[in-house]
Amino acid sequence: MKDFKAQKAPAPAKQGGLNPEIQARIGHQLRAMYDDVVRQGVPDRFAELIRKLDVPGETPTSGHIEGRE
Repeated sequence: MKDFKAQKAPAPAKQGGLNPEIQARIGHQLRAMYDDVVRQGVPDRFAELIRKLDVPGETPTSGHIEGRE
């Protein structure tokens, strides 16, 4: 009887992968774009809505959206 040892299957070949240089360039461009968005901060009206949501026990009383008629 032949002794069979467990063999590791070969790793699948990468298909459609980007080389490290392209990945680095994409990463740099994404960081530059999103850093600008992060620096803009939260608009006052959104900050006010968040504060209202943080108040415990308060629930909306109607389907009315503030600022809309």
